[in-house]
Amino acid sequence: MNILKSAEKGYNAEINVLNYSELGCVITNMLKLCILALENDNYKKPLIDVGLLLEQALQLFPTDEMELLDIINEMQIKELCDEVK
Repeated sequence: MNILKSAEKGYNAEINVLNYSELGCVITNMLKLCILALENDNYKKPLIDVGLLLEQALQLFPTDEMELLDIINEMQIKELCDEVK
């Protein structure tokens, strides 16, 4: 059983994924669900809390890893430029 862990502001819940590809699929599907919910907002009281889903998707997004990918990409570009010279 997973339990909530106390944090400075509220609680933390842990989500387990196999790898970054699965994390990407989770985030993508959450965003698609939000799009569907917004496109079908014919009801006065929405069945899906789109704001909450978007907040969670934002928290799941691997920002630090994206910065690392930028650094690796720059290193590869520099290496390719050096090989051409």
